[in-house]
Amino acid sequence: MDRFLAACVQLRSSDDVDENIRAASALIREARKAGAEFIATPENTTLMAPDGGAKLELSRSEDKDPALPIFAALAEELGIWLLIGSLAIKVSESKTANRSFLIDPRGRIAARYDKIHLFDVDLPSGEQYRESSTVAGGSAAVAADLPWGRIGLSICYDLRFPHLYRALAKAGVFALAVPSAFTETTGKAHWHVLLRARAIENGAFVIAPAQGGLHANGRRTYGQSLVISPWGEILAEAGADSGIILAEIDPAASADARARIPSLRHDRDYAGP
Repeated sequence: MDRFLAACVQLRSSDDVDENIRAASALIREARKAGAEFIATPENTTLMAPDGGAKLELSRSEDKDPALPIFAALAEELGIWLLIGSLAIKVSESKTANRSFLIDPRGRIAARYDKIHLFDVDLPSGEQYRESSTVAGGSAAVAADLPWGRIGLSICYDLRFPHLYRALAKAGVFALAVPSAFTETTGKAHWHVLLRARAIENGAFVIAPAQGGLHANGRRTYGQSLVISPWGEILAEAGADSGIILAEIDPAASADARARIPSLRHDRDYAGP
């Protein structure tokens, strides 16, 4: 239960996979140099494609993905726990999985998580998104063991489904990872309040690395990567540009928050309306 330094890497990924790998790797190295032992990157770390067809064309199966061996070797070289927020992993001719990878300091994949909730929305701004047209949704919540305790994995739109985080909290996680590529529209409206709510209601740290800026497909993402305490305090926050943020994490603060407000023990079964 020792304290440790966590880092969020904020990116502005494009459709150039090799360049995205280089940019992410450089910032991971910068975070490690600053003392981070746990480093997380955002959703779509290596690919923000112009459209679903381009994403499928550029995606590979897990065993052929060009980024995974590089990030695994980097985690081993630096001796860090590395959460790659998500990669587009081809699972069929028409679909990818939006998949997170937790890599341990020996370069081994410690956990995988496929995004469960897919972003199919029509926004008031006129923006339209149909993630399900090219992405296969996951079907299992994932909690993984770190040296400091358990962490719960999620991705972006999952943030709007509080029952997922409740299940993770009840599975004993002290921290929730929410790597994201929130749109500028939804980010301005809801990013901070949703992340703080998930932290407060579950008595858990929230570590939320984000994409930020204008991407290859003309989409703007919100940025503002955050680390939030179990009491809802913002411990670190990024702006709109690429870079890193750092925050000291004390797992005991999660236990303390849950002792002060023991709501996880007060859930009750009830009949529906």
